[in-house]
Amino acid sequence: MNNIKTNLLILGSGPAGCTAAIYAARADLNPILVHGNQPGGQLTITTDVENYPGFSSPIQGPWLMEQMIEQAKEVGCKVHNEHIINIDFTKRPFKFTSSSDLVFLANSVIISTGASAKWLGLESEKEYTGFGVSACATCDAFFFKNKIVAVVGGGNTAVEEALFLTKFATKVILIHRRNSLRAEKVLQKRLFKNKKIEVLWDSTVTEIIGTKEPKKVSFIKLKNIKDNSFKQIEIDGIFIAIGHKPNTNIFLNKLDLDDEGYIKTKDLIFTSIPGVFAAGDVHDKTYRQAVTAAGYGCMAALEAEKFLTSVEN
Repeated sequence: MNNIKTNLLILGSGPAGCTAAIYAARADLNPILVHGNQPGGQLTITTDVENYPGFSSPIQGPWLMEQMIEQAKEVGCKVHNEHIINIDFTKRPFKFTSSSDLVFLANSVIISTGASAKWLGLESEKEYTGFGVSACATCDAFFFKNKIVAVVGGGNTAVEEALFLTKFATKVILIHRRNSLRAEKVLQKRLFKNKKIEVLWDSTVTEIIGTKEPKKVSFIKLKNIKDNSFKQIEIDGIFIAIGHKPNTNIFLNKLDLDDEGYIKTKDLIFTSIPGVFAAGDVHDKTYRQAVTAAGYGCMAALEAEKFLTSVEN
């Protein structure tokens, strides 16, 4: 096995990981960034990005992440296209083993492995992701001004997304597989009061139908789970709001995680182990935005520098 030593290892290459890499490299920490399973994170499956500061016109998510990676490299961060499969936090330097048997030994680590939206698992859903299928109303609602959209789900996230979308869409259809919502009562009251929202109970989405040129969603096919009937409704977009799953399986029993699997932090980015920091969607289940993830990455890098200075002296 090859051993690679570093002051600071950064796991994940989304906005949090890239920002951490830029700040750490500029601080002369000689960081190493490991891409992980999805290089660039969730932005790589996003088309138009309009809410990231610094760009007057919409930009492409994959392009933005390419630029972040290149910036990190330019200032001195080394990047490895590896996937970590085993971690040892029992002593410093911390030990990380990749799927290709590379071993990274790091005095400090920033975990920015992100979270993944839960999807319905339809082939048509994959086909139209970024072309009318989304998992983030805050990111994409603006593109559906004066249009008809659907939201799938019945929890707080789904209801919050449906309410948010009414600021833009002419009509929002909430689709839920049960006959009652799991969302908090106060949110349900707001939902049922809103005249722009229609709720379709006991229903599941079986197919998303769209056009190829231009590529966009046009209809969804629904199944009523009580009578097994099918119907097709016309929409311009569909938001999947059945939850997110943090990419933290590898940290189970090695870091303190909450009931949903998110890394527990104190003072924003400190984990239960000194020298181990968390940044972005891997611990933030409230905001889940590229810009907030980048902010956490900055904070984690600054604190990692302080930590490394303290243990060296």
